[in-house]
Amino acid sequence: MIVLITGAAGFIGAFLTKRLLETTNDQIVGVDNLNDYYDVSLKEERLKMLSSFKNFVFVKGDISDKQFIDNLFKEYKFDVVINLAAQAGVRYSIDHPDAYIQSNIIGFYNILEACRYNLVKHLVYASSSSVYGGNTKVPFSTDDKVDNPVSLYAATKKSDELLAHAYSKLYNIPTTGLRFFTVYGPMGRPDMAYFSFANKLVKGETIEIFNYGNCKRDFTYVDDIVEGIVRVMQKPPVKKDGEDGLPIPPYKIYNIGNNKPENLLDFVNILSEELFRANVLPKDFDIKKHMKLVAMQKGDVPITYADTSDLERDFGYKPSTSLREGLRRFAEWYKTFYK
Repeated sequence: MIVLITGAAGFIGAFLTKRLLETTNDQIVGVDNLNDYYDVSLKEERLKMLSSFKNFVFVKGDISDKQFIDNLFKEYKFDVVINLAAQAGVRYSIDHPDAYIQSNIIGFYNILEACRYNLVKHLVYASSSSVYGGNTKVPFSTDDKVDNPVSLYAATKKSDELLAHAYSKLYNIPTTGLRFFTVYGPMGRPDMAYFSFANKLVKGETIEIFNYGNCKRDFTYVDDIVEGIVRVMQKPPVKKDGEDGLPIPPYKIYNIGNNKPENLLDFVNILSEELFRANVLPKDFDIKKHMKLVAMQKGDVPITYADTSDLERDFGYKPSTSLREGLRRFAEWYKTFYK
């Protein structure tokens, strides 16, 4: 197969690309605009990890550039498209709304249009647990109502799901949306809590724990996310017609989460223990003196918790990496990369 992965220099994109290059003979075309939302050297490091594979081609470009996307699809005739390119981050969307509309709405529309005219067999795209907004029923199920977003980021991700449904219905394009739950691991995004906490603690700065420590997150290790994507991409929703002779949209949505929300204070304790173990922090470092409990931030939610029963039913898969194991791998990588 010829597979397009957008956001290939991103956190999930790079690890997915690496996994496919190691385990298949598929030609992988990776696209990324290498923007400076966070440290570009991390993106370059991920690309370096992929550069030795002969069946990998990297093309620098922006999915919001329609001409670029159209030309790319004409040149490569993709069988499968995995759209991971997006402007991420809930808090950043408060002050930088343009970036989210440009990448997450216009960019995704360009991908859909290209899939429409190029007979792509399966479009898999990243959604987010943020679409559940302030839902109080837990765990979050894909059957839940999700039309009350509490951030622009969440609104753009829900919009992507709606656009994908329309294109599946109108043009019979198999699409699968994946709602990721708080992804973490080595080479991750520095704006994510575990990474920014490590950076601040190393500098002796204070970390802020939102909602006075009463938040819970369903932390999901990056390899578990990748395993889920690999299984899903191989099994597109089946095309079939309804009683009216018109296509039933070949459209699916799945949660990929650890199915185990962790309290933020417990998370900080485990992170600090693993940073001690990896000798990133000195053993006499007093973590409590560097913690400050603060109010909830705009756009945040008190809990995320994935119901993964659909994923288990259809693919026989459930993420299973424990938080301690995942943070241990992160701490060991952090020591190597930064120290």
